[in-house]
Amino acid sequence: MRYLVEAFALTALRRGRSIEQFLGAAGTPEVPGIQWVEVRPTADGFVLVVHVAQDIGGENSYDLVEFPSFGQEDDEEDFGHQIAVVDDPLAAMTIAEERLGAGRDRWVNQGMAGDEYRDYVRAGRPSLPPSE
Repeated sequence: MRYLVEAFALTALRRGRSIEQFLGAAGTPEVPGIQWVEVRPTADGFVLVVHVAQDIGGENSYDLVEFPSFGQEDDEEDFGHQIAVVDDPLAAMTIAEERLGAGRDRWVNQGMAGDEYRDYVRAGRPSLPPSE
């Protein structure tokens, strides 16, 4: 079972474990990228972070944290854009759904979003919808 049911996702967060979700394509056809979202427990609450990286992986290279970030010039390992900090883990998940299109039933344990990326690669990297 890859995906966490809501109760298990909330339990993981309350135990201090991050959860994440692969969101799909980002960038442009000329400069392809991918994005994923993470809910990270911290001393300040539950931090919602969206990561956007260059799509340089493949079926045998799918560790997302190893991909270079989009738009950052330095070699910062812990990249990402903080979206929100909230006191309640369910609120963080809800914000991810509302603002980023995350699915309540698609959360995985930390480090597992790469498996979702590998499925995305195997599916032919579905393209971004044309911009209007």
